Amino acid sequence: MNIADFDYALPPEAIAQEPAERRDGSRLLVVDRGRRTWIDRRFADLPGLLRSGDCVVLNDSRVVPARVTARQSPGGAEVELLFVSARTPTRWEVLARPARRVRPGARLAVADGACVFRVVELGEAGSRVVESESGAVLPLLEHYGALPLPPYIARYATPGVVDRERYQTVYAEPPGSVAAPTAGLHFTRALLDELRARGVEIHALTLHVGPATFRPIRAARVEDHRLAPEQARVPAAVAHAANRARAAGRRVLAVGTTTTRALEAAVDGAGRVRPLDGPVGLYITPGHRFAVVDALLTNFHLPRSSLLVLVAAFAGRELILDAYRHAIAAGYRFYSYGDAMLIA
Repeated sequence: MNIADFDYALPPEAIAQEPAERRDGSRLLVVDRGRRTWIDRRFADLPGLLRSGDCVVLNDSRVVPARVTARQSPGGAEVELLFVSARTPTRWEVLARPARRVRPGARLAVADGACVFRVVELGEAGSRVVESESGAVLPLLEHYGALPLPPYIARYATPGVVDRERYQTVYAEPPGSVAAPTAGLHFTRALLDELRARGVEIHALTLHVGPATFRPIRAARVEDHRLAPEQARVPAAVAHAANRARAAGRRVLAVGTTTTRALEAAVDGAGRVRPLDGPVGLYITPGHRFAVVDALLTNFHLPRSSLLVLVAAFAGRELILDAYRHAIAAGYRFYSYGDAMLIA
């Protein structure tokens, strides 16, 4: 398939730069795959749109405050670092900007030397591997780092609590993502409690979102693209819950493309979900046979992106692009801080 078939025109003003006033105050476009129709709702309406017995699976990965400003020491030029993934507690892979300034052997000082990172080797796809000379990296990032908002949000994360709270799901636990699993940003604890009270099962897996989520597909053919693997964990309890739901004819609803990829990657040759703990590089394109996910809750995605390709694989390219055109005309807000779509 040609990647140009997954393009659409979006007015810049449609890209949400701030979160909605309330998490569940976002709009929700409800798409019916069978009838090829959609209706406009609010996210707060979700409990009335689901069924008792539905098995909802979330991604509970926590976004790391992974963006750090450093200087080559002593007294060198400023460099921006994005801490991507841990190799050990003190050794991480990072993306540097500008990368040409960051070579093996360089020492990078943060906050006038309060912590120092040494570049130990070149990594993959232009990354660098750094070793902390100041102890474990995660606590240092919590103290000196900022949340890495996506590049289409034309500002850095605010120093106050707004982005620290709102670019994080209310159920986030294990740290490891450099981008939020954004479909989950709309949930409140009260809404989750209401779903449970209505008989909806809520389960959580983990997939740590890497920087590839920001990258458009550069290949002319969709099939020629490759996704960098991301660390995931599907606990045995989640696998059993999904299998029970499928066996009983109940729906499995994935919250987000990351959850979808983790669940589908955990399916064995017999069509059953198995526990998983390791890298997931599954790239879902049209023609993929979904073995476990029956419904998908997701945000609106960038044109020519692997995320849009996945959603098109689930619901059909023409239906999704038609629904996107409606959303644009109806004034929906797009991307990470934007509105949501429920596809069933």
